[in-house]
This record gives sequence, structure tokens and C-alpha cells, in this order.
Amino acid sequence: MIRGLEPTTHAELSEALSTMQLGMSASELHGALAGYLSAGGLSPAREWLSALALEEIDDAIGEAPARELFDRLFTGCAADLEDPELAFDLLLPDDSASMGERAVALVDWCRGFLGGLGLSGVDLEQGLSGEAGEILGDLARIAATRFDDASGGEEDEQAYAEVVEYVRVGVLLLHNDLARLPDGATRH
Repeated sequence: MIRGLEPTTHAELSEALSTMQLGMSASELHGALAGYLSAGGLSPAREWLSALALEEIDDAIGEAPARELFDRLFTGCAADLEDPELAFDLLLPDDSASMGERAVALVDWCRGFLGGLGLSGVDLEQGLSGEAGEILGDLARIAATRFDDASGGEEDEQAYAEVVEYVRVGVLLLHNDLARLPDGATRH
């Protein structure tokens, strides 16, 4: 996190998206941004929504305070992905949300991440380590998951925490792998 910059919370981003009636979850939007940035997607802070084909959000934002919230989201995500202390974290509902809500948000986050990778123009066939390829496959499986009912018991909580940590570390590995590819190998 950047010093002096208040991190964007899941609750405040969810509220803003709901108010704008845009039909996208906070987790999916954060995942899309993280995927786009991890793959080297380059755009100024004010243009990232258009780069992710989310012009309807960009149009609905208007000016402050909503604009400030989305600018903070971009700046914080970009900084956290580059943080040598590995501060990056997925934007998911906090523990007060039901296990079902948190599980669905994780699926949304992974779906958004994969979409953001695709919109960055990265060529995922070139230069990724075998481990990075496995992580992409795992993210795709998580993104395709449907949850019937999660009881929220201790076992579910532990499994959820492990999957979230796996995704978090996997994203950092992907970000690192993709950052090392020569520009010509990653962009269409």
C-alpha cells in the first residue's frame, strides 16, 4: 500500500458499483484490474476502465468522490503488485460476510483476473514458466466453480483461506513471470 493512500475496501467499492447499477461485483472489477496490470497492461490511471472495456463504469463515475475511489483502486492495486514486501491482496468481502458470499466473490475475482489478462493483449503461450501455466489453469477452474452451499464451518473457513492465499501468491508469480517477458513476446 502507498503511504498516505487509504486502501479501497470491498464494501465501499461494492456500494459504489451498486449505486451506479452496473452489474459487476467489486471482486470481479478488482480481479480484472489485477489481471490487466499483471500482464503489463499500460494505461494512465484515468483510462484503465476503458482499457478493460468498461466504459459504462467510466461514464457513470463522473467526478469526485466516485472518481477518487476508482483512482485509489487503480493506484493501490498497481503499487501492491509491485511491492517488494508482497502486500498485494485480493479485494474480497471481509469475514463478516457469509462463506457463500465470500466463495462467490473469489470465483468472481478469478473470472475478472482472467478477463483482465485477456484484455491486456498478453500472449500467454510464450515464455511462462510451467508453474505459471499451472496457476492459470487453476484460476480457470476456480473461475468456473459453482457453489451450492458452504456451511461456513471451520473446515470451510480453512479451505477458503488456503485457496485465497494460493490465488494471491499465484497472481504474484504470474505478475513476476509476465513482467520478465520481452515486450514483443507479450503484446499482440
